[in-house]
Amino acid sequence: MPWVSVTHSQKETLCRLAHRAWSLKRTLDSIEETSHAFLLPAVLRVRLRDYEPPLIEAELACIQAEIDAIAFDLYGFSDSDRIAVQMSQGVTIESDAESGADVEEDEESVEPIDQTAGLLSWAVGVAFGRFDWRLATGERAAPPEPDPFDPLPAKSPGMLPDGADPFHAHAGILVDDQGHPHDLARLIEEVLARVDVTVPDDVRRWLQRDFFAFHLQRYSKSRRKAPIYWPLSTTSGSYTLWVYYPSLTSQTLYTAINDFVEPKLKQVGADVTALRNKGAARTRDDEKQFESLQAFELELIELRDTLLKLAPTYKPNHDDGVQISAAPLWPLFRHKPWQKVLKDTWEKLKKGDYDWAHLAMNYWPDRVREKCKTDKSLAIAHGLEDLYEEPEAKPKKTHGRKKGG
Repeated sequence: MPWVSVTHSQKETLCRLAHRAWSLKRTLDSIEETSHAFLLPAVLRVRLRDYEPPLIEAELACIQAEIDAIAFDLYGFSDSDRIAVQMSQGVTIESDAESGADVEEDEESVEPIDQTAGLLSWAVGVAFGRFDWRLATGERAAPPEPDPFDPLPAKSPGMLPDGADPFHAHAGILVDDQGHPHDLARLIEEVLARVDVTVPDDVRRWLQRDFFAFHLQRYSKSRRKAPIYWPLSTTSGSYTLWVYYPSLTSQTLYTAINDFVEPKLKQVGADVTALRNKGAARTRDDEKQFESLQAFELELIELRDTLLKLAPTYKPNHDDGVQISAAPLWPLFRHKPWQKVLKDTWEKLKKGDYDWAHLAMNYWPDRVREKCKTDKSLAIAHGLEDLYEEPEAKPKKTHGRKKGG
């Protein structure tokens, strides 16, 4: 490589500039919920020190210019050379924008996150015990900045530390059900009130109509889709259980049935019976409510029966990843693009495309075990190396000298 000799002073300067640029970039990343540097959403991040994006961007531009100047000097660029390089960089950026060049979802050119949606998404995370609201209230100080070469943390600094009490205790499931103690919309409002932020008027509407699409887009990167809040709903979406993927176990569906669906079904059934017993005394409003409740009751029964059908064989393993873990539940997701992804994944699971997954072993053990006999990597993945049968070594061909005619 055309590397040049660098003086001690230049090394020191480049080191200082690079470290400062890394720190500034990390600060900008501290509002990104999926980043290992995440602290708080943009609306709340300003409460902590050193977060002024315009000033940060300006300083980064100055650092870039200073590094460029040092590099130009090291390689002996003339003034005309420098101008040519800078102009070519500008032309390249402009031409890419005009040509509509393909941009990966994970590049920095993606549109910025809507601040209100980002705030509400964070509040969902607080309600589920993922994020720590105390950073926004000053009850917990932000941890010091790590070294650039420190190992990446298991949790971002904005996440709730191990052993800390969550904002709301739950068993991995919250629900969109007004009046329920685990009602997610109410919990979001309580989180925002706790951190002294004005609560939007349409939190429940946002949760029902906009949140999952926003969440899916935000937790997808380079064709990897990994939403961690799963809305399992009735056919019309009138009743939704929000399942927290990190807390998912083989008992989660049973918890959903016993602690949520069955009590709700009992409550609705009682209301239907009361209106039915009114008979001819029912008013017009009573009739509308009666019909609505009957339809709702049927949807709840369908949801319960589907969960009961899935629960006995559903044994998720987090090593399989979000998409495969969610695939058996595809009929319960109402977001059409995500439902299609999961349905396609389920079909591939059935065909044997993902037999390395633990879920495949749960549903089709005979097929997977048979494959382990001839596929060593598959056998290792399932801890069944004893099933693998080494193929017999092929005899080597011998090449003797040709006999004379």
